[in-house]
Order: sequence, then C-alpha cells, then structure tokens
Amino acid sequence: MPVRHRLALLLLASLVLTTGCSGSAPSASPAPATRTPAPIETASDEAAFREAEATYRAYVDALNAVDLSDPATFEPVFALTTGRVNEEDRRVLSNYHAAGVTMDGSTEITRVIRKRIDGGTAQLYVCIDVSSIEVHDRSGQSLVEADRSPVQRMLVSAVKQAGHPGPMVLTDVVGTSEGPAC
Repeated sequence: MPVRHRLALLLLASLVLTTGCSGSAPSASPAPATRTPAPIETASDEAAFREAEATYRAYVDALNAVDLSDPATFEPVFALTTGRVNEEDRRVLSNYHAAGVTMDGSTEITRVIRKRIDGGTAQLYVCIDVSSIEVHDRSGQSLVEADRSPVQRMLVSAVKQAGHPGPMVLTDVVGTSEGPAC
C-alpha cells in the first residue's frame, strides 16, 4: 500500500524502492559533445539548501523522539511541517496512539543530495536507513513488512514561511525512485 509519506514510510518502511541505471547506446558516428552549463548556485541558494537539510534533520530527530503513548512528544514533529505533511503526520500519529502501536529504533540519514531551488522551495534527495525501526501493534505483532528495503530514498521539499522568523518547514516528504542511488 503506497503511503504518501513521511511518518508511515519512516516507521513502516513498506515502500520498496527500485533503482536502475541505463546508459545510452553509442552512436555510429560520434557527434561533438555539447555541454549544458551547470546551474549556478548563489549564496542564498546555498543557505536555503543548508536550512532545508537542517529542517529535515530536525524532523527526523523529532520523529525518532516520538513516544506513541505520549501525544505531547508529537508537537516537535508538527512544528516542522505544514499543509498536507502536517495533516498526514497528525492523522498517522493520532491513529497509532489510539491503536496502542509502539515503535523502537531510529531512522538514520545516510546521504543528502541537493536537487534544486524552485520558487523559494528547496528540494533534496535524502537516503534514510530504517533497518533498526520496529513497529508493533497492541498485541506485539510486527507491522513492518518482511521485505522492506532497509534504505529508503526520499524527496524532501522545504520552504520558508512568509512572515515567519523561524526555520523552513517541510511541505513534502515522499518516497521516490528518482535521483542518485542510496
């Protein structure tokens, strides 16, 4: 069941991501190489990428600190998100709390790769190791799929809230099969 997230993906890691590499076939007669200039990062782009990464790292730390039996521990997660991400996190955490779900282990960020800055939104590819995460229902039955991939690739989007002096907030965190390999 594909889950558009975030927490369920981090906790359950049920999305199995595939990666593949394919090269183009060599042409019969080589054409002169054309170069596409690399995008030029400005100092503000550099700062936005750093802030987006810091926000995502804080989000993962907040998720790792969640005690599903104590809703007060959910607040740091909510403070770092907005829109659909925030709504989904609130729904999932509330449902897990009500169902008596428990979680052990932690998510580790293993790699962060800059994707782009687009209209004030910074996008990152992130590799996360979820191999130590165990999630159990009230009866102790594991909710983690046996064939989950221990390393997940995510696409993270963060934006600075207008008129808000605080850090960026996450607007999207989704599993992806695009981007660099983990």
